[in-house]
Amino acid sequence: MAIKVGMVSLGCSKNLVDSERMLYKLRSHGYKLVTEPGLADVAIVNTCGFIKSAKEEAIDTILELGKLKEEGTLKKIIITGCLVERYKDEAAEQFPEADAVIGIGSTKDIVDVLDHVLADERYVCFAPKLEAELSGERIISTLPFFTYLKVAEGCSNCCTYCAIPLIRGKFRSVPMEDVIAEARKLAENGVTELVVIAQDTALYGNDLYGEPKLAELLTELCKIDGLRWIRTLYCYPERINDELLDVIAREDKLVKYLEIPIQHCNGEILGRMNRWGDTGRLEALFAHIREKVPGIVLRTTLITGFPGETEEQFEELAEFVKRVRFDRLGCFAFSREEGTKAYDLPGQIDEETAAHRADIIMEQQMLISCENNEKLMGKEFTAVVEGYDRFGECWFGRTALDAPDIDGKVFFTSERPLQIGDYVTIRITDTLDYDLIGEVISQ
Repeated sequence: MAIKVGMVSLGCSKNLVDSERMLYKLRSHGYKLVTEPGLADVAIVNTCGFIKSAKEEAIDTILELGKLKEEGTLKKIIITGCLVERYKDEAAEQFPEADAVIGIGSTKDIVDVLDHVLADERYVCFAPKLEAELSGERIISTLPFFTYLKVAEGCSNCCTYCAIPLIRGKFRSVPMEDVIAEARKLAENGVTELVVIAQDTALYGNDLYGEPKLAELLTELCKIDGLRWIRTLYCYPERINDELLDVIAREDKLVKYLEIPIQHCNGEILGRMNRWGDTGRLEALFAHIREKVPGIVLRTTLITGFPGETEEQFEELAEFVKRVRFDRLGCFAFSREEGTKAYDLPGQIDEETAAHRADIIMEQQMLISCENNEKLMGKEFTAVVEGYDRFGECWFGRTALDAPDIDGKVFFTSERPLQIGDYVTIRITDTLDYDLIGEVISQ
């Protein structure tokens, strides 16, 4: 009987792509994949180690699987990913329930790792992080019509609050021909929506070609038959230029949507973060983007409670958010991470104050989102079907205004049966906080 393997992929969508590559290798070598680790012989945990809450989630997951192993439900546990890579000197000792502890440079050898643990060997291996594979076959674990397209690995920006360069190494782009080949194959297999991602997506190609090539890459992706929606996440503000905006405005397959993480607006705070901009330059940038691409959805992320953030600087941020009126926004309290420069900065702010400030920003954003949604009443949009809510007795999905996993949804009724992945035209009839309610008017 085939050995059953279950994967728990934690953290970001970039981590998910790594998990999908491991799954493909395992299935290709005859292992049976199961969706519930509790039903598996071997469980693999691909951890996140970015901030405190992510580390806690990873540790809790490993401990829960350890209990299943003690009970005999589970035979072996393999742990990998960012948490393990970040704390590689301690990980093997700290997680005695793990039969294998491997770094991100070793995930390409997951089949060999499994061979070791099935032979009752405890296996610990940390190949150089720069050996992490940049491309390869995957098993799509998202809904079948959409997936993430990771176009680069690592980061070279060295923001003072962020451990990603320590964990993942320097920024490395995937050669354009490899990206195009992967996207073409995904489209041939039924994927109609691609979400282009990297740690700093707008920098794509700079290390390979001497200049950023995201605009050129997106243009080439739009030529692929079968793709319908292509969106881009994680574009740093200083890298947004007219070439990129012109492509987004011109190409029908590029949804009018950009995620631009800015983290703050105050110039002094941004300087201590090793980030670009100030209130004036950022406001001018977003106004320019909206002028170049009318109707574009702008998403950003912010950090409150960064060391030294005064009440006045926080108020500046709150007023900035009110004026710019982002369509989508996430705000997080500063997480003090060892190994980063911000860890030792003076003026550390207590967690309660930082969290309270984040809550204020999100309350403001809720009001903005509700007001924006009210303006959509009666309008018609194309939506993709993601599933059926049997409790609400309605279908749900997303319009092009919303990215998978991080944004809102639209709930809608239909007189005809639908399939996941269908694109339908809906009319908005009501709103629900960040979500929309509507009805299908044509398929």
